Amino acid sequence: MDALRIPDRLVSRLPGRLGERSDRAVVSMVRLHGVITPTSGPVPRSVINAAALEKTLERAFAPEGLSAVALLINSPGGSPTQSALVADRIRGLADEKGVPVLAFCEDVAASGGYWLACAADEIFAHSTSIVGSIGVISQGFGLDGLIERFGVQRRLYTAGMSKSRLDPFLPEKPEDVDWLRDLQDQLHEMFKQWVVSRRGDRLRTGAELFDGEVWTGARAVELGLVDGLGTARGVLTERFPEAELVLVESRKPLLARLGLAGAPAAAGLISTDALLGVVEAAEIRAVWARYGL
Repeated sequence: MDALRIPDRLVSRLPGRLGERSDRAVVSMVRLHGVITPTSGPVPRSVINAAALEKTLERAFAPEGLSAVALLINSPGGSPTQSALVADRIRGLADEKGVPVLAFCEDVAASGGYWLACAADEIFAHSTSIVGSIGVISQGFGLDGLIERFGVQRRLYTAGMSKSRLDPFLPEKPEDVDWLRDLQDQLHEMFKQWVVSRRGDRLRTGAELFDGEVWTGARAVELGLVDGLGTARGVLTERFPEAELVLVESRKPLLARLGLAGAPAAAGLISTDALLGVVEAAEIRAVWARYGL
């Protein structure tokens, strides 16, 4: 029996180990779209994290004739740890393969989204893109008055004085707020160091770049946060005229490929996971809303 042979016309289009046209240069394009969070997200491929992107990044950097990797970024930020993990993985693969990385900011590359952009050797944006937000934010609710109103007793037992810090059902304590702000300051300093290490003397001296402000892409160029204005296809075809632009995407889950994802629960019942998904979707929507999106 003859071994299975994949037609040449299909092999030439397969990203990764089989190559991306051995007779032609390739630029891999990777979409980094969504809120940066360690969770999987209510909608497939709607979030960014290291686990979800591992295979995609490996495939993007795998072609033999790779000329460059382009990051198509559209993210309002999220987890600083996941931002750093993804950025570190991109830098590791870029150094291993010896290829340049170009980032393209779309609607927004803010906070963790800009952290990801700084993993690139060059950053481009549209003049209307929202760029920056180099800062740290935490948010929550104070629900202690609400449970008192309804006569609910909060029973909490801890071993360790700090275990109940910032519990939303307990009155806020000044010492807890001081602790949180100290933690934010530490993360903010790491963010600043990362930006400075990647952008160097391209940053405009004397400008207040690290106060959490956001700018349009046009202004970001003036501040040195971005290298130039342009779209991915426009810049890449001019920079690499002989290369084929190949979009490398994460593979859909099996149920999604079979058209079964998101099927309604039996008997009209809503599961706990579904309810949590609704809450998570609302939180993700709120993050985008901060930038008018």
